Amino acid sequence: MISIIVPTYNEEKNIVRFQENLKTLKGDFEVLFSDGFSSDNTYDLIKYNKIRETRSRSKQMNAAAKYAKGDILWFVHADSILHPDSVIAIENANAKAGCFRLNFDDTNFLQNILQFCSNYRVLSRNIAFGDQGIFITRELFDEIGGYKPYPIMEDYELSICLKEHEIPLRQINLPIITSSRRYLENGRWETNKKMQHLQQTYRRARKKGEEKYLIEKIYEEYEGRKVE
Repeated sequence: MISIIVPTYNEEKNIVRFQENLKTLKGDFEVLFSDGFSSDNTYDLIKYNKIRETRSRSKQMNAAAKYAKGDILWFVHADSILHPDSVIAIENANAKAGCFRLNFDDTNFLQNILQFCSNYRVLSRNIAFGDQGIFITRELFDEIGGYKPYPIMEDYELSICLKEHEIPLRQINLPIITSSRRYLENGRWETNKKMQHLQQTYRRARKKGEEKYLIEKIYEEYEGRKVE
């Protein structure tokens, strides 16, 4: 069985549509929402199994994983649109870890380039981000200690960890459509430039063993606010 784990925080604009999308999925799966104490109506609108134990996406996903019954964990964002055959594709992938082919919901030329680069990064560097719908066997997730309890970059760190363990990421050739809202709000080029800069900062800090000391600074630079 596949355990679909969805971290949420102030997603009331997306949560009803997302749950309707879940109804289209085929295969054997369960759904667990892990809310980070949303200040809007997100938690009340969730109709599936849900918990509210901690803040920060990485901690929320780790918390939900404790309750998951599936032998494969699939981490999905609430602003994504999932292909109906996604669960079956994961079941048939015979992979320890993987993700899907990213499609943005905006078809701007620059956005299409960013989309291509995101998908090529999986194939060329074995690096996936959370909006690509990362899945991993429960056994492997427990073996590597789950997500690092970071307020940001937890998906990047997970990919790096898998790469160091020589675990290939299997990219399934089905789309996962994700929101372009951050790019639209902050500018496509500016957002991408900031993301690349922060990834480089994280890699350099990680080589020195200093990433846990700089992660809050990286979060503040990316989000424009302090960690709660």
